[in-house]
Amino acid sequence: MKRTTLYVIVGAILIAVVIGAIAWRSRPAVQPEGETRSAAVERGTLRVAVSASGSVEPQARVGLAFETPGRVVEVVVEVGDTVAAGDVLARVDSDPLALQVRQAQAALASAEAQLAQLRAGPRPEEVAAAEANLRAVQAQVSAAAANLDGLKAGPTGAQIAAAEADLSSAILQQKVAQMAYDRTDKQDEKRKEQANYDLYAANEALAAAQARLDELLAGADANQVRAAQANVWTAAAQRDAAQAQLDLLLAGAADAQIAAAQARVAQARAALEQAQLSLENATLRALFDGLVAEINATAGEMASSGKPAITLVDTSRFRIRVSVDEMDVARLAEGQTAQVTLDALPDALITGTVERIAPAATLQGGVVDYDVVIGLAPTDAPIRADMTANATVIVEELADVLTVPTWVVRVDRNTGQTYVDRKVGDKIERVDVELGVRYEGVAQVLDGLAEGDVVVWVPGSMPFNFGGQ
Repeated sequence: MKRTTLYVIVGAILIAVVIGAIAWRSRPAVQPEGETRSAAVERGTLRVAVSASGSVEPQARVGLAFETPGRVVEVVVEVGDTVAAGDVLARVDSDPLALQVRQAQAALASAEAQLAQLRAGPRPEEVAAAEANLRAVQAQVSAAAANLDGLKAGPTGAQIAAAEADLSSAILQQKVAQMAYDRTDKQDEKRKEQANYDLYAANEALAAAQARLDELLAGADANQVRAAQANVWTAAAQRDAAQAQLDLLLAGAADAQIAAAQARVAQARAALEQAQLSLENATLRALFDGLVAEINATAGEMASSGKPAITLVDTSRFRIRVSVDEMDVARLAEGQTAQVTLDALPDALITGTVERIAPAATLQGGVVDYDVVIGLAPTDAPIRADMTANATVIVEELADVLTVPTWVVRVDRNTGQTYVDRKVGDKIERVDVELGVRYEGVAQVLDGLAEGDVVVWVPGSMPFNFGGQ
């Protein structure tokens, strides 16, 4: 019973709503109560623009730092100075670096000389010396071989006869010396001493001659033969080494030797280039024409590795970087013209051009933005880097169109139809309208109104939501 009553009540409410809507659409024009605002439908130009704020950037901003550590010996510029590309800005102590360059130059010269010598081949005097050395060791081999052969063959008759003759002569000389010694007056000490010496020498010569004859008669023993054989082998090894040395000189340098020498030259040249680069980097120079914006180097102190020694800016051209909402960035395109104003120079109106639109967005605080770079046209305005700038880009311009303020536009809650209240005489009537572009509180009228129509805002009606425009 209660559910049936509820259905009846709901049905009655729906019927009342429908009847009310029909009555509203078919109502005659009535005099409104509490009318407060009105506007005329106008014909003109509707411009749609995208606005954003950012800051002024120079064409280039570069922080220059010393790549070579050292003590700063000179800073030749001050903040605000105008410099040209290549101008010296500051220096660090370069004496140790200059020494390294000289050492690298000497090492390169040595490596190049060695390579040149290998390519040129042996000098004539080197070949002559090697040949003479070979002949000398060959003679040693022959002598050692002859000695070995003589030991193995034993003494010849001529050798024994010669040894016997030497022995007979030594015996005779010993007898003569003995007789002279015996006849010498003992009182004559000087002659006695000389005779004694002569007798000693004759005895020694006799013993040596007897020993040579005994040795010949006994023949060579095994140790002597082995020693003579070793001498032959030693001399032969020296001969082979001398021959190899001569062959190596005559053959010239091998490809591997030349390649290794070339590698040493290349390595020495690279070391020299590195030393020269380090010496060059001891002087800080301007990379382009510009202004000195910041200096973090002081003469007498060590060069800092944590921040640039000098910051240089190129002020030949300026640009601004702005963040554009994702709802507006699709309307922008490179090449569009922008009007730029600066907070610091409110009277200066500067023209700009959209140069670059970031392909990817940045997310900050949940808001999706895109970086847009706008290049500024040359101007006499005293622009400085980092000034706050505001840019407006006209993305669409509709000429000769009907427009109405968006605050007069309403929407039917039941049908979603947009409409306005038009004033006709002293009465108000509803007029359905078709709207086009909307921008900054103005809407394009495509159908439903004519130029000069007066539209009003009726208190209590539902306004149309234009998405914040």
